[in-house]
Amino acid sequence: MPLIAFVISFLISLCAIYLTKKHNLFLDYHNSSKPQKVHDATTPRAGGLGIFCGSVLMCAGYFPFALFFLFAGFITFAAGLLEDLRGTLSPKKRLLIQSLSAVAGMVLFNAMIFDVGISWQFPIVVSVLFTIFAVVGSINAVNIIDGFNGLASGICIMVLISLCLCAYMVGDTQILYISLIVLGAAGGFFVLNFPKGKIFLGDGGAYFLGFCIVEIAILLSQRHEQISSWFVLCIMIYPVYEVLFSAYRRKRKGLSPLHPDKMHLHTVIFRKITKSNYKTSVLIWIIAAPFIFIPLSYMWHTKLLAATVLLFILLYNLIYFRLVKLRKR
Repeated sequence: MPLIAFVISFLISLCAIYLTKKHNLFLDYHNSSKPQKVHDATTPRAGGLGIFCGSVLMCAGYFPFALFFLFAGFITFAAGLLEDLRGTLSPKKRLLIQSLSAVAGMVLFNAMIFDVGISWQFPIVVSVLFTIFAVVGSINAVNIIDGFNGLASGICIMVLISLCLCAYMVGDTQILYISLIVLGAAGGFFVLNFPKGKIFLGDGGAYFLGFCIVEIAILLSQRHEQISSWFVLCIMIYPVYEVLFSAYRRKRKGLSPLHPDKMHLHTVIFRKITKSNYKTSVLIWIIAAPFIFIPLSYMWHTKLLAATVLLFILLYNLIYFRLVKLRKR
């Protein structure tokens, strides 16, 4: 199953590389003024097409769960694809569409966060709002780390492997099936994206992978008591904290939290240490990998997982502030 999804995604991505350049669509121009641009060749931003199609074609026969899952994911994927094509969505419209995906997940397959590892459950209104916040946050977290060849897709692949192992350990074949399919589809794109960057993930691909990961993680943590909700945060802590830290950093400078800049951890590491596109991704994979895989051994232990999250935050801040001296106002 994942191998076929891999092949489908790979072939569609190859076609996308050829067709987008031929018809001048979904292109990220090398001379654009984007703050995070590091590539020196015009490159297609249509990687999401292969990942989505590879997932859909393999999951189409697994009714009704896979159908509902992919329909909810399609909502945010389509929004991202439109941004890749035209770049016309405002931040408010983007967040609204991503929220609709979260609501679809709650309605269609009950992907809702009822607790966060404490002794009482959320009231239904709080649960709905917190789930929307978590889903939208995760979608944008994957997008924000999509700055170098293989960085976002590599992190997503590691997280999906961790979720596959988690689903296998608790015997959830339904979640394992979906996770393996999305993992295979992500791999088909990855081999064309890393290390040479023949095609980029784009907003569509980043949104879809972010949605799939957070929905799978929510379902696992809420279906199985032996999986703490903090396990979800732990394996996603790198992209999640990147979003939170970036919002804080921009706010300190009087900028909008959504304002793009060149001060993400990956861009700082690129400028100060690696000076290499793909080496930057490899270094961050090495930093993030222990926080993605080691928590599998104590996925039920809320306090230990919370301590792991705190350890990552301390490590992130140590690395960041050693590389960048921020003036305190």
